Amino acid sequence: MTTFPPLPLQPRDNDGPVFAEPWQAQAFALAVELSKQGLFTWAEWAETLGAEIRAAANDGDADLGDTYYDHWMRALERLSLEKSLVTPETMDRRTDDWRRAYLNTPHGQPVELFTKI
Repeated sequence: MTTFPPLPLQPRDNDGPVFAEPWQAQAFALAVELSKQGLFTWAEWAETLGAEIRAAANDGDADLGDTYYDHWMRALERLSLEKSLVTPETMDRRTDDWRRAYLNTPHGQPVELFTKI
């Protein structure tokens, strides 16, 4: 089993990372898996996440812990683009697909994305 050093500011309890929403756990797992596959190192991940947190602080993020996984997502997007894991056009299209799915999902229901592959 691969272990990664803990990241500063990551919400945790005695059992490990904690997540307020399912998407946060999915984003966490995606970053771990992409690193395990060698698509970026954990050091690259930590540096990119740190840069996103610093940028958010410079833009006025109060750093109350409620935006931590927003920074996580921006770091994933940034590395995915920098490493050419996805094109900007594909990322924009998928973002639009998710936005439409979210806006068309009744409150309280899970958002489901159905797209052609």
